[in-house]
Order: sequence, then C-alpha cells, then structure tokens
Amino acid sequence: MIKKNSKIFLAGHKGLVGSAVYRQLKEEKFKNIIVIDRKKVDLQNYKQVENFFKNKKIDYMIMAAARAGGILANNTFKKDFFFQNIEIQNNLLKIALKKKIKRTIFLGTSCIYPKYSKNPIKEEYLLTGILEKTNQCYAIAKISGIKLCEALYEDENLDVVCLMPTNIYGINDNFDKFTGHVIPAMISKIVEAKKKNKKKIFLLGTGKPIREFLFSTDLANAVLLLLKKSKKRLYLTSGKKFPIFNIGSGESVTIKKLSQIIKKSVGYKHKILFDKTSPDGTFKKNLDSNKIRKLGWRPKIKLSKGIQKVVNLQLSKA
Repeated sequence: MIKKNSKIFLAGHKGLVGSAVYRQLKEEKFKNIIVIDRKKVDLQNYKQVENFFKNKKIDYMIMAAARAGGILANNTFKKDFFFQNIEIQNNLLKIALKKKIKRTIFLGTSCIYPKYSKNPIKEEYLLTGILEKTNQCYAIAKISGIKLCEALYEDENLDVVCLMPTNIYGINDNFDKFTGHVIPAMISKIVEAKKKNKKKIFLLGTGKPIREFLFSTDLANAVLLLLKKSKKRLYLTSGKKFPIFNIGSGESVTIKKLSQIIKKSVGYKHKILFDKTSPDGTFKKNLDSNKIRKLGWRPKIKLSKGIQKVVNLQLSKA
C-alpha cells in the first residue's frame, strides 16, 4: 500500500500531464517525489537512466514523459514520435523491472484504438482494426509500450497499470500553433486574432469530427487513484486481465462547437472558418470509461469551465 513517504519517480514532470500529476501529489502531501531534468538525464539514453537510478530506492513510477503533439506535428515528424517514445518507455520499463518497483503507471493515448472503432471505445478494441494514418507512428509506439507492459506483467509479475486517456488539455500545455494539440493550438490562434483584430481566421479541417476532452487535473486524480488501489482490485475490475483503463470525460463536442466555446471564452467577435483541405483525423473518438468509474473515479471539471481557466491564463500572458 502506498504511503505518504513512499518514493515516487515521476517522469515528465514539466509536461502537461506530468505537471498536473506533480501538483496533485504535492496537494495530497506525498513527501518523496523524485524528478529529473531532461538536460541532465536523457530518458532515451539507457546508460544515463541506469546511472541516475543506481543508488536510488524507488517504490513507484509514473511514466508521463513522452513526445506528443497535434495532428500536424504527428504527421510531419513521424520518425521522431516513433523513436523517442519507444526509447523512453523501453528504458523506464527496463528500470522498473530491474529495480523491482512496486507499481508502474504507463500513460498511453486514445490514438491506439482503430480509426473505425465502434463508439464508445472499449479497452478490448485495441488491435482490432487499422489506425488513423496521421498519428499511426505515435500510436504504434504506444501500443508497443502497452504490449511490453503486458509481457512484464504476465511473464515477470511486474505490477504495471496502463492508462489510455482521451484528449487532454489544461495548464502548462503546449500552445504552439503547429505542434500543439487541438485546444491549445486553437486558443493560441484565437487569442492572437483578437489581439491583432483579425476579421477572420482559418482552423484546420472541416470542423465536423467529434472529440472528447478531459482536463489534466482530472487525469492526475485518476493516476493517483490507480496508484492506491490493490493489485487484486485492479485485476478484478479489468475482467481478470492485464489492467488497462480508459480515462475519458464522457463529454464530447464537434471541433466546430469547440471553436465556438473558445471564441466565447476569449471574447473574439469575428469569423472562424475552416480549411477543408487539411486532414480531419479520426471522425469520432469517444472512450468507454466504465472500468475506471467502477473504481470510484469521476471527472470534476466541465469542458467550458476548464477552457475558461486555460484561456484566462493565456490572456494574462498575451
């Protein structure tokens, strides 16, 4: 059972998800949170990772370090998304096995599921169809991580749990208009349009795809919940299988509707148009999160309120 003085290694503590988990660990008074600066330890370099862990006793590991981005970044930097994620997760899972870590949390992505999955998407739909081409390298890297986790769980009795979150947004996101995910990229474009008094702006795609979004703090709460539950409880809740849990809000909107929510939050008064020559990605991607809900987790932050929080912060910087 995890204790307040347990030593918890958090990889990726400065990213969107990692920083939310870090804040939540601090809020819940965990005393021994171990993090590393990427300038000092390259998680893609196993020797550096091994040396960092050499004289450290780690009880728990949270794998929130990843190369992630929006549709343009995924489609442009395929090899980088593949190599970097494969190398990071392989190195951390090797260490988890070597150091006999009590529980490892592997953070995946809803991109792992087939492009034409029946919605809402259940965990067992993994590897039942083709992937969305624009992010398949990222997805395949994450799928390989899941399958390695499963092998370590079954063959080596390593206590590892996989989380498949829906589209995450929140504080400390990547607001680059090219590499960012849909919400932060859209916020940046609309904030800039307001600042420069542009009479119209173009967003990518048709605006028709339907997406589910979850605030990063809600995901952090799910991570901590899964750190605390017994292995037996997780196993039974997963249907007596290797534990994989979808983490979704159950709140879905079209991209066009999303743009209107952000437009209102920013206070932009002019036209938003869509560049229909740009790719849409998967048309609909909503997760079935019944398994994690059976453990008592519920999202707390509604999309409109979460977006307003993020927009307010960005407007204060503009």
